[in-house]
Amino acid sequence: MSTWLQYGFQDSASPLMEQLIFFHDHAMMVLILITTLVGYFMISLTLNTFVNRYLLDGQLIEIIWTVFPALILVTIALPSLRLLYLIDEVTEPALTIKAIGHQWYWSYEYSDFSNIEFDSYMVPEDSLKEGEFRLLEVDNRVILPYLTQVRVLVSAADVIHSWTVPGLGVKADAVPGRLNQLNLLFNRPGVFYGQCSEICGANHSFMPIAVESITPSDFLNWVSNY
Repeated sequence: MSTWLQYGFQDSASPLMEQLIFFHDHAMMVLILITTLVGYFMISLTLNTFVNRYLLDGQLIEIIWTVFPALILVTIALPSLRLLYLIDEVTEPALTIKAIGHQWYWSYEYSDFSNIEFDSYMVPEDSLKEGEFRLLEVDNRVILPYLTQVRVLVSAADVIHSWTVPGLGVKADAVPGRLNQLNLLFNRPGVFYGQCSEICGANHSFMPIAVESITPSDFLNWVSNY
């Protein structure tokens, strides 16, 4: 893979992340068109030799350059507002889990099952197996079913953390004494990695998040055998 391709978004694993990527592409296209147009005007004005000694004002052009940018801002604002509401919407979850941030690891509780809770620590570099990612692999992954509405309640036990998984398009601050919630819906199986995105102390960069999406039947087997 060439270097420049590595700076894009991760492949989406949820409908929400797909919408975020679509909005990014929409906004970038608008910015490219504006930059190209303004650049053309600047070069044209610099290189041409035309002069109008009797030009005092331009009512029409002033109306155009006021109204046209306003319309462009509206075309960006409307999809943005729609996306904000989609991010906050939580539709009747079939499963609820709780993610609690600690210095410097995550603990998880499956609220719908009485005996499933565990801590998730980063795997040390000297304990990694072949194919595992440095600073991202954990000893206990979050196991969730795909094509199922999942609610994640996020909180913290000590300082402010942030539960973030870029491939799912989710990010929520974990604040002590407060519950924030996220809506997850996986559209494919896989393992998706994230990290704490709030500077929370000396080992901030060593509390990764690993979420594994499996089939609902495999998830039920995992729950029954836990």
